[in-house]
Amino acid sequence: MSDITAPAVLSTAPPRKARPLPPPMVLFGLVWLASMLAVALLADVISPYAYTALDLRNRLSPPIGMGGSWLHPLGTDELGRDVMARLIYSIRMSLLIAFGATIIGAVIGTTLGFLAAHFRGFVEQVVLALVDFSASLPFLILALSVLAFFGNSMVLFICLLGLHAWERYARIARGLAISANGQGYAAAVRQLGASPWRIYGRHVLPNIASTLIVSMTLAFPEIILLESGLSFLGLGVQPPETSLGSMVGYGREYLTRAPWILLAPAFTIILTTLSVSLIGDWLRDRMDPTLR
Repeated sequence: MSDITAPAVLSTAPPRKARPLPPPMVLFGLVWLASMLAVALLADVISPYAYTALDLRNRLSPPIGMGGSWLHPLGTDELGRDVMARLIYSIRMSLLIAFGATIIGAVIGTTLGFLAAHFRGFVEQVVLALVDFSASLPFLILALSVLAFFGNSMVLFICLLGLHAWERYARIARGLAISANGQGYAAAVRQLGASPWRIYGRHVLPNIASTLIVSMTLAFPEIILLESGLSFLGLGVQPPETSLGSMVGYGREYLTRAPWILLAPAFTIILTTLSVSLIGDWLRDRMDPTLR
């Protein structure tokens, strides 16, 4: 018997296209933000000194580029504290505050938005009234009043910053939840007897999570700048703790004699907020169905 060779079956599926890399500026933002997160997580390991350690013999020592010593690459302040060590711990503190406040604002706003979309009527009117009141109230004046009256506390400070821009999440969550309730999947789950917690937590929230994440990336640099401004005014992080804003506020008194005390945290604030903003804009374009 002769061997019969089956003809080879050629695949007609088109080859998958490789996903294009993000733009160079977005790649820079991703690398910078990853570096900041690594510094915050490994602060205890990579810090050359404790951020409160004093070296009175090397007070106001300049950084390396200005004739300083390798013992203090970014220089020291008037108490001999290492600027690099303080910068590392300041990055950890500022990122902790920014992440905590962003999550608090997103949770509050999304919850109130879901309540307005679910109950409608009087509850919706109350939530919308709170949204309009919060949007019309200058947040900086509110923060100054609360911190001056109740005193400085880290928990209070983070919760107060968490109230910034919560109305943005509430508006987004309400609008998208109302749209989801008008679609088939939410109505089908409701007819099967699912509770409101399951409908909004397991079905509505995953479908609107991408929009909320983009909003969080856009609000994140705003909170960093708010924390820096309040700490610059002396109403934020209090000694002996340190943050990027408090370092800038502390260094303004030595701007002419020791500008490196202020410049290092100032450049860190600028690059971090720029990186998060670039990533947020890129995510917004990637997740917009009209642009994909």
